[in-house]
Amino acid sequence: MQKVIAGLIVLAIVFSSCDNLKEESKKETTTKIETKGALFIIGGGKRPPALVKDLIQLSEVDKGGYIVVLPMSSSEPDTSAWWAMRQFKKQNITNVTYFNFEKGEKPAQDKIDSIKNARLIYVSGGDQNKFMGIVKNTPIYDAMHYAYINGATIAGTSAGAAIMSKKMITGNEYKHPEYTGEFRTIEAENIEIKEGMGFTDKLIVDQHFVWRMRMNRLMSVAIENPEEIAVGIDESTAIYVKSNNFTVYGKSQVIVIENPERSKVNKNGLLGANDLKLSILLPGDTYNMVK
Repeated sequence: MQKVIAGLIVLAIVFSSCDNLKEESKKETTTKIETKGALFIIGGGKRPPALVKDLIQLSEVDKGGYIVVLPMSSSEPDTSAWWAMRQFKKQNITNVTYFNFEKGEKPAQDKIDSIKNARLIYVSGGDQNKFMGIVKNTPIYDAMHYAYINGATIAGTSAGAAIMSKKMITGNEYKHPEYTGEFRTIEAENIEIKEGMGFTDKLIVDQHFVWRMRMNRLMSVAIENPEEIAVGIDESTAIYVKSNNFTVYGKSQVIVIENPERSKVNKNGLLGANDLKLSILLPGDTYNMVK
């Protein structure tokens, strides 16, 4: 009898230990890696010297470290990289280089290490789909995330802004495939969204926003993606994203649309919604991204 009781006690201890291990495993898989880095997301257009200076100071690359420019969004990457580096050199930051990778290329390990250890990584404008086609599922992608997690600032303009979020606006429309740059409708299942770099899963970023009148596109995105905050950044303007907040820098506005009630009506392909939250932010304003 004593042996039976002892056996039952041992079994109880084993099952209890298994349950504890399962709970610990759940905690480990659900715990997010703490990110030490920041994002500087520019809405495209000209980058005034004051905006570049803000980026330099916020990234602290003026105190040490170096900049890596990634121009793969551009159809003329070498030219794009030259202009990108020039803006920093005009601010007396000379510790800047660039790497132009081709699709399918196996990147050299020394270049990957340089990306991983950069203080500032700058992604040029062009076509965000081209950039993701080169970087996705490669060591370049992993190196950029490593740098971000370990304290680097990731900056990008225009297409380089679009790639920042997990959900990326591609610039294409399903129902109006001929690109005109104008988004005349607020329609269901029209705005194409693909996977971006995923440095933030709180935001979906649009760029050239006020200047190119892209409110219809952003409203469509906000209605159909209520889990994220839809952010439209105007030209010569940026947001600095750190932890749960972002601050506006530059010359113009940032438009923020949230859909807190997850409101969505689809009537014959037309989108409707109630109680959307709209904010128009000015330089110096800070926005809390925690809902």
